[in-house]
Amino acid sequence: MRLLIVEDEARLRESLAEQFRTAGFVVDSTGEAEEAIFLGEEYPVDVAVVDLGLPDASGMDVIRTWREQRRGFPVLILTARGRWQDKVAGLEAGADDYLVKPFQPEELAARVNALLRRAAGWATPVLECGDVRLDTAAQRVTVGGRNVNLTAYEYRIIEHLMLHAGQVVSKTELSEHLYPDDDDRDSNVIEVLIGRVRRKLDPDGTRQPLETLRGRGYRFSTGDC
Repeated sequence: MRLLIVEDEARLRESLAEQFRTAGFVVDSTGEAEEAIFLGEEYPVDVAVVDLGLPDASGMDVIRTWREQRRGFPVLILTARGRWQDKVAGLEAGADDYLVKPFQPEELAARVNALLRRAAGWATPVLECGDVRLDTAAQRVTVGGRNVNLTAYEYRIIEHLMLHAGQVVSKTELSEHLYPDDDDRDSNVIEVLIGRVRRKLDPDGTRQPLETLRGRGYRFSTGDC
């Protein structure tokens, strides 16, 4: 998943970025409204965390601009402004959630993950398609009750495809949501990872939860999702 952090306090911005990178996110960050607007419009953002008190404009202006540009990714406001009037204004500007500083990192992470699930149409932290079960909180995958041993990248691929079960996800989209922009992207790496994921989820070839659509991408079969 790709997260955009908009926070002008450098130390907090770097701390948040490290927290979410450790949790497996691709993270873009900035402390300025103008750059935030650009990143939100041009990058494949899955979710954004936005401070309101930016040096060059309000975070609410950033959110309004994204919404005017039809950018629909979920946004969580993270700010020291705790009045109910500020919360109402933030939500009316187009934000989806509001968290007041100081905060617990675990609560922020839980709220971000909840926004991602809801945006993809999932109501609970456990995603189930047939006998494939993915626990987003524990970052654990089981098949028929059996734990599947996955690398970090293999887990991210399954998570992204299951969140978008039934949809065709291109190789380019997968790459953009798995790797930072400054990484060297080799399309063959995605093919290798997909092959490994398929063998781990379906070692005997009977379930076939993961389809390859030649020239288009990959699709996680909805099954009993």
